Amino acid sequence: MWFSLCLCRKRGQQDKTAPDGEEKYIYSWSFTTAGNGQSVQTDPSKSGFVGDSVELRCLFINGKPPVKISQVTWQKLINGSKQNVATANPALGVSVLPPFKDRVSFKHPAVRQRTPSSLEDTTIVFNSLRLSDEAAYICEYTTFPAGNRENMVNLTVFARPVTKMTLTSPTIVARTPKRKMPVATCMSANGKPPSVIKWDTALKGEATFQETRNPNGTVTVRSNYIVLPSRETHRQKLTCIVTYRAERFTDSVILNVQYEPEVKIEGFDGNWFLNRPNVQLTCNADANPPVTVYQWKLLNGSLPNNIEIKNNTLFFKGPVTYELGGTYVCDATNSIGTRSGLVEVNVTGKLWMLIRDSVCVRECDGAG
Repeated sequence: MWFSLCLCRKRGQQDKTAPDGEEKYIYSWSFTTAGNGQSVQTDPSKSGFVGDSVELRCLFINGKPPVKISQVTWQKLINGSKQNVATANPALGVSVLPPFKDRVSFKHPAVRQRTPSSLEDTTIVFNSLRLSDEAAYICEYTTFPAGNRENMVNLTVFARPVTKMTLTSPTIVARTPKRKMPVATCMSANGKPPSVIKWDTALKGEATFQETRNPNGTVTVRSNYIVLPSRETHRQKLTCIVTYRAERFTDSVILNVQYEPEVKIEGFDGNWFLNRPNVQLTCNADANPPVTVYQWKLLNGSLPNNIEIKNNTLFFKGPVTYELGGTYVCDATNSIGTRSGLVEVNVTGKLWMLIRDSVCVRECDGAG
């Protein structure tokens, strides 16, 4: 009646999920039994997140009793060497060694109470998982007269990342000459495995990506979205989509782009004729932040005396005269800069207007 365990490191099969600088390999094991059929059952692998709890199952299968269990030992396999984690002895009781003492316990109270046959299920519970807990763990039974039996479970520890999205700068300014700049940053920090970041937006731009491997084995992924700031990019929505394993996180920002005024003068309809009453010009400016100062002037001359200026509007008092003709300029200023708009005002005689209207009436009657 005999049993053997083969534990080997397969050449060339290094585990690529291991943290940088840490050698970790895939192990294989086999069991050979003869005559008695005793074995140890564990799950091939288990996983959990940092801070969570996970159970490592271990059952003793006794095909042909009687077999006396003298002790059960849980061990952590580190670079080919074994570190004791916890032991259960029917005479001496339960012992959990540092640094696992406050975080590892046997699941079933019967193990701690040393009741008969209590050691057939020596499942342990890991609480407050740490990244350093990731390893292969061996559950070993010492029995009489059958000898030792053991099996192994691979524990993988994941780290859920902290994800956030921010504006790269609290103030985004559209400068002249125009130049590209990052406007938003999406970061998924300290994840294991690393996250995948994508952008969803109607705004034309490009994304950059950077991965940083941290000393504890986690990865921080950072992505910047780069655009050419302009009036058109103001109030555009940027959405960051972070995928971590089967989980998905989204966050959005609305761009606040500051730009110089875009000026347009309205009010001249091409029909300012002599003695027409109640005409005015309005300086409309699209700007962020808003325009604080409007200034009116007349090219190659002074503004007429019958003008009243209120905010961004020129009010012409009295009827239209030929003196009102000319090129009117409005300068609009905000904290970013000053831009100008202009309009050419032409004054026509009333006689011409009457002739034009008469022609229109005759043409209309003729068409009828």
